[in-house]
Amino acid sequence: MSIRLIVVLTILTHLSFAGCRVVISLAAIHFQASPFTVGVVMSLLTVIPMLLAVRWGRWIDRIGARIPMLAGVVALLAGMILGWAFPRLETLFVVSALAGSGFFLYHIAVGQAAALIGRSEDRVRNFGLLALAYSTSGFLGPVLAGVAIDTIGHARALLILSVGALVNTIVLASSRFALSRPEAAPAHQGPRRVGDFLRIPGFRLVFLVSGVLSMTWDLFAFVMPIYGSHIGLSATTIGIVLGAFGAAVFVVRMALPLFAHRVREWRVLIGAMLISGAVLLAFPLVSGVPLLMALAFLLGAGLGGTQPLIMTLLYNKAPAGRGAEVLSVRTWLINFSQTSVPLAFGALGAVLGMLPVFWAMGLSLLVAGCVATRARQ
Repeated sequence: MSIRLIVVLTILTHLSFAGCRVVISLAAIHFQASPFTVGVVMSLLTVIPMLLAVRWGRWIDRIGARIPMLAGVVALLAGMILGWAFPRLETLFVVSALAGSGFFLYHIAVGQAAALIGRSEDRVRNFGLLALAYSTSGFLGPVLAGVAIDTIGHARALLILSVGALVNTIVLASSRFALSRPEAAPAHQGPRRVGDFLRIPGFRLVFLVSGVLSMTWDLFAFVMPIYGSHIGLSATTIGIVLGAFGAAVFVVRMALPLFAHRVREWRVLIGAMLISGAVLLAFPLVSGVPLLMALAFLLGAGLGGTQPLIMTLLYNKAPAGRGAEVLSVRTWLINFSQTSVPLAFGALGAVLGMLPVFWAMGLSLLVAGCVATRARQ
């Protein structure tokens, strides 16, 4: 199976999910839901996958990626069609749970599929192309959702956006679609526990780096609009600064597959942490838009290529037959970060202001970078 086909299918699926996420939030507001209710609805996108991610990973290791990919896309499609057929606030709770669970099941399974295409040396390239797919659809999905809502309304927007998931369902259900099966786990391996990974040399360091970088990504997306409003920037200007970050991520992910075989994973990851830490320390000291854009672009360039490298390191270190389980643990970390970071740093910012928030995360990155440097020597 070609990695290019996997990339196209992922763009279609993530486009549906990214657009669905926007429609769900705006539809809840349209139905005059309170901010708390909107938060509950949106949290269902990640809370349920966070609880089930590890079980899904073990299931994928056991039966391969195709059926879980299909199950995930069908759940996403079913949620979107349900939202179109019954456009009410109560329905959005079910739509959010189905769409989030379906997409993250697909996300874990497609990571397994990409890892098994070609040789082990091709994994950085494959994961880089997969990350590029998420960047592409992550931009297109919300834009299409906004245009569709303004043009045909919330319910029909869900129906239009579900076309990507529908196409993927048809392809995955085809008898011609085949994926490589993962290596089977040894029969004597015994009970599987997540704690087993922490006993593998180097695994704790990879999880530490993955967690810190994921928190940085979520922190910037959450805090930048608050900081921009605090210093008097318009919504358009804040969007431009965030766009500079997104543009850098896209550029780095576009270039990564071209240089994948020459990339030294740990050197790039340590560099990304040190650069990102320095940027976050400087960010709250700056108010000029050009310099804010430059810092945002530099932060995006530092973080943009880290996801494929971390996924490669995790998969390569995974015990036989537990590759998808490792990727599922990373998915759990991401969902936990997306749920907890806004709460934790929002509370810190409310008490102490924005500067300590940026500095706390910046120092965390610098410390993690130094720890990784010493551990790799």
